[in-house]
Amino acid sequence: MVRDLRRHYEKLERPEATRNLIAAIEGAWRTITTDPDSGLPAPRPYPNLTRPGRAWVQSGRYWIAFVTRPSVAIVAVVYDEADIPRRV
Repeated sequence: MVRDLRRHYEKLERPEATRNLIAAIEGAWRTITTDPDSGLPAPRPYPNLTRPGRAWVQSGRYWIAFVTRPSVAIVAVVYDEADIPRRV
């Protein structure tokens, strides 16, 4: 999913969007690895996205989902103005 979003920005020749995506992922990773309990069960506007073992953090203009078991991993990245339930 991240690769697809990055390719989309590159295809549209939007280098700033690509840089912002990378910065958001790096910021989320720092948050997740420093304090994995800081995540929310779901993005605030979409409580129906709650899933066992998954948490969400907002970084930049993205909602980023992650798991901590079996190991820490980012599992979804969604632009905050996207129709998240339709895309996840």
